[in-house]
Amino acid sequence: MSYFANEPDHITEIRRQLQRFVSEHAPRDKRREWDRQSTWPRYTFKQIAEMGLIGLTIPEEYGGMGQDIIGATAVIDELCQAGAFLAGPYIHAAFYGGMNLAENGSDEQKAEFLPKLARGEMFLCYGLSEPNVGGDLASVETRSAMEGDEIVVNGAKRWCTGADWSDYIYCLTRSGPPEDRYKNLTFLLIPTNAPGVTMQGIEHSNLRYTKSMDVYFDNVRLPKSAIVGGEDNWNKGWKLLAGRALDVEKIEITAVAYGIARAAVEEAWQYAQEREQVGKPIAQHQAIRHKLVSARSKLQAAKHMLYHGAYLAQTGQPCSIETSMAKLFVADTAVEIATTCQQVMGAYALSDAYDMERHVRDLLGMPIVGGSSDMQKNNLASLMRL
Repeated sequence: MSYFANEPDHITEIRRQLQRFVSEHAPRDKRREWDRQSTWPRYTFKQIAEMGLIGLTIPEEYGGMGQDIIGATAVIDELCQAGAFLAGPYIHAAFYGGMNLAENGSDEQKAEFLPKLARGEMFLCYGLSEPNVGGDLASVETRSAMEGDEIVVNGAKRWCTGADWSDYIYCLTRSGPPEDRYKNLTFLLIPTNAPGVTMQGIEHSNLRYTKSMDVYFDNVRLPKSAIVGGEDNWNKGWKLLAGRALDVEKIEITAVAYGIARAAVEEAWQYAQEREQVGKPIAQHQAIRHKLVSARSKLQAAKHMLYHGAYLAQTGQPCSIETSMAKLFVADTAVEIATTCQQVMGAYALSDAYDMERHVRDLLGMPIVGGSSDMQKNNLASLMRL
């Protein structure tokens, strides 16, 4: 089966509400301001939380709406029509927090954190990459060790996006000898304000709803309750990393790439119908028409791959291959779409009078973030036993 049927009515309604909301609360002048300041609008996001949309990844018993991965994917898609400024914080709450803890948290962690996440009162960020470790997460060097009733953490993480405003770092640590690789990894929930945690900002040109951070851990002491899933998950972090949550992680970052590419196509499409040359809209010139039709055709293919992966994850079917294919195809294709739309708009695509220059910046980074395209190719070759 695949997700090519008519969209469920409740998701269509979510889209309708968010389209109106984004139009009213995230106009172009605000988007330009947020981008320049590398920030996101707290009050506006609070209104999104009040709609209950973060709860699309959180069970009802913890204040959510029940897990609806397709619905949550559609939320990211729609919020990305205003860039990453609302979609980014949504992912930090609904996916980094809600999805991961709903799947992997202990009963105590679920009871403590999930209601706050559902209300938009808490955010998590990832602590995965390190100065010496990129995609090969089994090689992380940040160490965690048991000392009596405490866990002591030392090391450093890189590209911790949003760590300066998140409440906890969902942090992958080495909890045993490095030669064991997959058998001695542990996920910890590290408060960002814990003694011994320091940060240094990293400026970047894409997805500027926030800065990324280098985060340093100097004898950070935590209770054993900080182990994601409880003490029984000590040294079992790889199971949490390589399971269903990873498939959903690929879906949410793919949704960002698709959503921004869709916004780029819509802007170029409208521009081509308004901009006149030689006495007629440029949309009536064959070269422009061909570029736009090509971009929209690629966008449609990307949509099918994204929502097919979301459907498989939602229905509990194996989807590691499909989600990796979606991340690979949509991220790479989104770059092609962005540059095509940029060509349609010409010099105006370099001006901050339009969103296109930001769309291009954001999309150029998508084949890198969330598992690079080369990583996806390696994963797919292994999964398909090539």
